[in-house]
Amino acid sequence: MDNSSYAIFSGSSNIALSKEVSSFLGRNLGAVNITRFSDGEIYVRVEESVRGKDIFLIQSTSSPVNERLMELLIMVDAFKRASVSSINVIIPYFCYARQDRKVRGREPISAKLVANLIERAGVDRVIGIDFHTGQIQGFFDILVDHLTAIPVFDSYLRSNFELDNLVIVSPDIGGVGRARVLAERMGVPLAVVDKRRPLPNQAEAVNIIGDVIGKRCVVIDDIVDTGGTMVEAAHILKKNGAKEVLGVATHGILSGPAVERLTKSDFSHFIVTNTIYHPDEFYGPKIKIISVARLIAESIKRIALSESVSELFR
Repeated sequence: MDNSSYAIFSGSSNIALSKEVSSFLGRNLGAVNITRFSDGEIYVRVEESVRGKDIFLIQSTSSPVNERLMELLIMVDAFKRASVSSINVIIPYFCYARQDRKVRGREPISAKLVANLIERAGVDRVIGIDFHTGQIQGFFDILVDHLTAIPVFDSYLRSNFELDNLVIVSPDIGGVGRARVLAERMGVPLAVVDKRRPLPNQAEAVNIIGDVIGKRCVVIDDIVDTGGTMVEAAHILKKNGAKEVLGVATHGILSGPAVERLTKSDFSHFIVTNTIYHPDEFYGPKIKIISVARLIAESIKRIALSESVSELFR
């Protein structure tokens, strides 16, 4: 692959992010027509020659999830039949990621099924951002680059807050690894909200592992969906003496009561990235959006030049 032979295209899920990425790279988005037939079927036509080109296709599989996923697969098929050299899909938010294992009998592993569909459609490489679980990389037998928004959060926090009173907090035991990466990168302490039910029918016990008294706490998670876990963590931290609580999450699904919950919560403000598109008026007064466009653009550039992507995170 060389720097002049690639083209960037966008699905309909997050055109604003795609335009920002292409702008960073000094390129225009490729022309593609995406419409719906009267019965709801998706129609795609690539409106320019892509023969022999390396395609970078940006499409978040956010709500409506199944529409976005099917659109991605149909676009991949259109490119495959247009004699491209390679197809690299950038999926800022990867759908079905929370269905990554069987919890009870007779359940599917839907994340693996989605990986199979993408692979069988003809994709050569997948670039994702903060998969819900790391093992999703192993669901593919093609190249996978797993990006993280942690450098973006690091830069934002350093630019806006003093580090001497900052603590990074995981809202539960399951997110400790993610929180530790940010804490170590920033050189600040780590704390964990540890919730457990000692015995059946007993009240849930809450322990704070780490010192949060008088601290500015930054609660980090990969996804904020309805907001319940994060809002509860903020309340617990304030109750246990935190001076201020901020929230950061890569993927702002923000479904149902999430925006209202965050607005009424103990968070002073909450930061999400633009992996999932919402109109500006959707967000409440406490929610701030920061962009991952530069991260994606730099990754595309490095792949096009056959340079290391992992160097971005060292």
